[in-house]
Amino acid sequence: MRKRRPWHEVATRLVDVAAGREPAELVIRNGRWVNVLTREVVAGIDIAVCSGRIACIVADAAYCTGAGTRVIEAEGRFLVPGLTDAHMHVESSMCTITEYVRAVLPHGTTAIFADPHEIANVFGLDGVRMMAAEAAAMPINVFLQMPSCVPSAPGLETPGARITAREVEEAMSWPGVIGLGEMMNFPGLAGNDEQMHAEVAAAMRAGKTVGGHYASPDLGRGFHAYLAGGPADDHENTREVDAMERARRGLRPMLRLGSAWHDVAAQITAVTERGLDPRQFILCTDDVHAATLVREGHMDRVLRHAVALGCDPLVALQMMTINPAEHFGVARDLGCLAPGRYADLVLADSLEEFAAGMVIAGGEVAAEAGRLLLDLPAWAHEERFRHSVHIPRRLAAADFAVPCGDADGTVTANVIGVLENQAPTRHLTAELAVAGGTVQPDPANDVLPLALVERHRGSGALVNGFVHGFGFTGDCAVASTVAHDSHHLLVVGTGAESMAQAANTLADSGGGVVVVRAGKVAALVELPVAGLMSGERAEVVAGKSARVVRAMRDCGCTLNNGYMQLSLLALVVIPELRISDLGLVDVNRFAHIPVISQIRKERSEWHS
Repeated sequence: MRKRRPWHEVATRLVDVAAGREPAELVIRNGRWVNVLTREVVAGIDIAVCSGRIACIVADAAYCTGAGTRVIEAEGRFLVPGLTDAHMHVESSMCTITEYVRAVLPHGTTAIFADPHEIANVFGLDGVRMMAAEAAAMPINVFLQMPSCVPSAPGLETPGARITAREVEEAMSWPGVIGLGEMMNFPGLAGNDEQMHAEVAAAMRAGKTVGGHYASPDLGRGFHAYLAGGPADDHENTREVDAMERARRGLRPMLRLGSAWHDVAAQITAVTERGLDPRQFILCTDDVHAATLVREGHMDRVLRHAVALGCDPLVALQMMTINPAEHFGVARDLGCLAPGRYADLVLADSLEEFAAGMVIAGGEVAAEAGRLLLDLPAWAHEERFRHSVHIPRRLAAADFAVPCGDADGTVTANVIGVLENQAPTRHLTAELAVAGGTVQPDPANDVLPLALVERHRGSGALVNGFVHGFGFTGDCAVASTVAHDSHHLLVVGTGAESMAQAANTLADSGGGVVVVRAGKVAALVELPVAGLMSGERAEVVAGKSARVVRAMRDCGCTLNNGYMQLSLLALVVIPELRISDLGLVDVNRFAHIPVISQIRKERSEWHS
């Protein structure tokens, strides 16, 4: 794999090729140039490449084609800039960076902007440094955003490590660090928290982009105060009005289509129907697991989705090429097909039904017909990153009981309500029976026991609660050490015995995701790297994660992607109700609340 070199180091060679004094290394001949700068398609175009960059784009590159030049006949196919994911988390795929690239490069992705705050919550700055080293070895552009909120909400959760403002300042000088990761502590920034502002200031002094994360539906004073604090983009918008109000105020809306977050349809109308300038908008994935990447695609999937919703293909392509490149200040290197830019491009037969026929990355043919042609050796992670699940004892059914002072009767419980294909949850309440001094779940109304087990320090702490929306029936449980953002061990099920078995299985395997059904392990993805990532090939992880989804469906779960919904139940910065190692969290108030109250009702009742 050729190392990518700065423009100024190869400029004289580019000039000589463009002038015809030297032959190009590669010429793509007779293609339809998709120009995202001018939003047009120009037919009958040749692109000449040398030193991994585009030397010239001309009607006939015969004058700079020599005996040693490799010529690729485009035969009228579209020449598309390499696709870019402007906001995502590699760890959500359950793959390492190497395996993530193995999965997405054949789909036409040649640049990603990754926020590694998942591993930062487990191993802090050391984890980010490990990710940066692996990113630098990739054949595509892997930029990192330094995590900003570790913990995401101080006082509401306990992560495995912490990131300081001084560490943020240090990381801003690292090669490949493009900016500050999503500023999810929006109350902190709006309330002038000293550390949050110190981190933003460090990024701004370095001339880097500050990522946003305003997860509240309130567009009042708190929203305006947050914007004044410096974020430049946001992916937590879920409504048309969210996208429009952000775009109008210079906060670039990032519309996401992940494995479980389907937020494009509700917002793309700001462009397709309301007529707002699309150059202010960006498309991204945020969280995609391996099965989606391998079987459905990456940004090519997002492109097809946006087009199916009525978006002009050229507009959608702008949103995932030149818009993010300009947003992060790297448009002199990528984001369009123009002289001097990296030779990152895709040959495709159609823009409406986009599929990457051939992918060229840094001037090398990297994939063709969905098959990766580059050799990506497995990345060797240090052994210390493989030991992160510290549960001091075997868990038993009794650990998952919610005690109540009364022997019998009823109580009102605060219940987390899962929303299909969305990251936010609902704050529900339900009247639950008490038997033998223990609050009983209500499977008939889909109110199931939920627990979070502290796994970083081996404290043995365990918090119980209730959740609605998974629809599990029979004897089953699902557990995961992927539990955004502090990544403790989450488990939900129909019974305490199965929950204990699921949690103990993950303790034995060093982390992962497991489905237990009728006393047996029905599906398991081992994730030994930080309890978040597998060291196996992407297609292997995809197969295992797909089996997890199927096993959850066999347990009665009807959610599109129940695993990813489970992984967000501990995300204490997105409304309305979450669980942490310190208790149940009302995110609207950023405060802990009890799981149950002693208010009695005469009949069963739901409230939302």
